[in-house]
Amino acid sequence: MERKLETRITRMLGIERPILLGAMQWLAKAELVAAVSNAGGLGVMSSATFPNAEELRQEIRKCRTLTDKPFAVNLTLMPSLAPPDYPSYVRVCIEEGIRIMETSGRAPEAFMETMKGAGMTVIHKCTAVRHAKTAQKIGCDAVIMDGTEAAGHVGENDVGSIALWPAAVDALDIPVIACGGVGDGRGLAAALMLGCEGATVGSRFFLSEEAPALREGKEMVAQRLDETGTTLVLRRFQNTTRVLNNGLAVKVREMEMNGASIQELAPYISGRRLKTAFETGNLDDGILTIGQISGILHDIQPVRKIMDDMMEDCFRCMDRYR
Repeated sequence: MERKLETRITRMLGIERPILLGAMQWLAKAELVAAVSNAGGLGVMSSATFPNAEELRQEIRKCRTLTDKPFAVNLTLMPSLAPPDYPSYVRVCIEEGIRIMETSGRAPEAFMETMKGAGMTVIHKCTAVRHAKTAQKIGCDAVIMDGTEAAGHVGENDVGSIALWPAAVDALDIPVIACGGVGDGRGLAAALMLGCEGATVGSRFFLSEEAPALREGKEMVAQRLDETGTTLVLRRFQNTTRVLNNGLAVKVREMEMNGASIQELAPYISGRRLKTAFETGNLDDGILTIGQISGILHDIQPVRKIMDDMMEDCFRCMDRYR
């Protein structure tokens, strides 16, 4: 019989395992979201993948044909040259019965009355304790704390997970979910020991069979990367982002140092360019957000196997000190 691991987050979200899918653009679609939820975690769909709210609606409906378990939708409130119609995305989520919203970037204060009025559980992703305190103050139910090891937008403070997570736990009353550096059961156990109630996992699920990217690209990451295989870009714009350290990332860093504007960088950092890289398997031709934990991830497995192994290893780590 499988051992159970119950936390405030598993109870709050109605899930069996304290593992959340990182809302990776172009990847966190119905198949991957449903696979994580079906394996006992919380699948989180990336709304940024869809150019308009109606396409998001269709993906939500598709996901419901693949799972009857809870899943969430992420709303990324980041600076953009062409900001999405955020209210329409929130409206569609409410109309489609989404009960859990994850927000990231700016504090979701403008949408809290609408989301909470619809009975949603709201989880906000933060990179600093002061931001987490704001999230708690405006009514968020939980926070995800992104250490600097994480993929994607990591903030400007360069605080590692092992320092950030317990600082947030000490400062808050709402549950804290770890993010940044969790790719196996050891990382999940560490997060729990530091007071977190669960973990968001992204890079490990990129190396899953269900992630909608060509296997050639996944194998390149699994075979090539070590713990030094990522780098930071867009720091000059206070939008620091951890990405795969490939030739394109080197070019973007050089352009930044030479004073390039964000408009000049746009063709190189475009999400559409990354989408094409996923489709061709040539990840050297896109800016791929990926975490430092990718340096210990060297195989491609089904989501359920990944999560089974993670839970087994987590219990093994915790049992070691009984």
